[in-house]
Order: sequence, then C-alpha cells, then structure tokens
Amino acid sequence: MTWTVRVDAGLCLGSGICAGTAPEVFVLEEDRARPLAERVAARERILEAADMCPAQAITVHDGTAVIGPRPD
Repeated sequence: MTWTVRVDAGLCLGSGICAGTAPEVFVLEEDRARPLAERVAARERILEAADMCPAQAITVHDGTAVIGPRPD
C-alpha cells in the first residue's frame, strides 16, 4: 500500500519535526520541508509527522481520502 504525501510550502514553518520523525520521507530544503517522493510506502511514522506538524502543512492521502493529519 502506498500513500501520497504533500507539504504546503506556504504553510511550512521549517521546524524540521517531520524530517526528524520520518527522515526517509521528508527533508528540509531552503528552510522548508518537502517530501523526497510524492508516493511513499504506508508507515505510521508518516501520519505521526503530519500530526506533529505545528503548521499542519503536511497532508497524507490514501487514494482520494485525506488520512493525515488525524483529528485530535
């Protein structure tokens, strides 16, 4: 199973939490995060990164459904 991961560069604060949580998926570049690939293998760590993003700049999609960040 794969997910689509997106980072809204306009919202991203460059905190690095995502890259620290899932370095195989996210990288900081020019003070903003970006996914290394749009399609990634499904991993709980990716949802955790989306949940912890202080700007809620990360969205995780399973097909057409947005599954991250998860509601509180």
